Amino acid sequence: MARQLSIEFPGAFYHVTSRGNEKKAVFCSTRDREKYLSYLESACDRYGAIIHVYCLMENHYHLLLETPRGNLSQVLHHINGAYTTYFNIKRNRSGHLFQGRFKGILVDKEAYCKELSRYIHLNPVRVGIVKTPLEYPWSSYRYFIGKAKKPPWLAIEFVLEDFGGEERVGFRRYREYVERVESKELRDPFKSVIASTFLGGEDFINRIRMDYLEKKKIDKRNIPAIKKEF
Repeated sequence: MARQLSIEFPGAFYHVTSRGNEKKAVFCSTRDREKYLSYLESACDRYGAIIHVYCLMENHYHLLLETPRGNLSQVLHHINGAYTTYFNIKRNRSGHLFQGRFKGILVDKEAYCKELSRYIHLNPVRVGIVKTPLEYPWSSYRYFIGKAKKPPWLAIEFVLEDFGGEERVGFRRYREYVERVESKELRDPFKSVIASTFLGGEDFINRIRMDYLEKKKIDKRNIPAIKKEF
């Protein structure tokens, strides 16, 4: 399997996920989930991360986040590392909690942010945990539809911009956008990911290539998955 190409730069926008070792649960209680969310908050405070969307499932999580400082690895090292330490101490265990390195996909936020937010918020519905996304308490969805006051560290404004903003009309339109789509009609945006690394069109990928790959002089011969793209 080709290794994922790590690209970090100021203002980069990512979908990030990480699964438990052997697909085991990483969130076993309400306290676990609350603790994980506290590390999202501290990642914003300490490392300047911008968290746009989240969903905590039992054995993995999804994040849409932005890195104004171009420091994704540092942000995720803090989040996953701090949470693993907490989890291990609480349960008197040792070793890795998450399966390998996190998976981060570089996203063209202008083209895919709304679609990804919907896909992430509907994750609990797709797997049959709940019938509507509002029933699931461990995602950011309720903040996007005005059913709860959002925490200061959660940045919902970018996604809601095209729906009317953080007002009643924006909340209503976003809810319609998410809940009116039938599961069978919901397109999986991750099927459009290129080289396990990019979610965006040709112009977006060319810009990343010119600005961040060519300048870094990455030896693409050692990364077969992107060889045909570049």
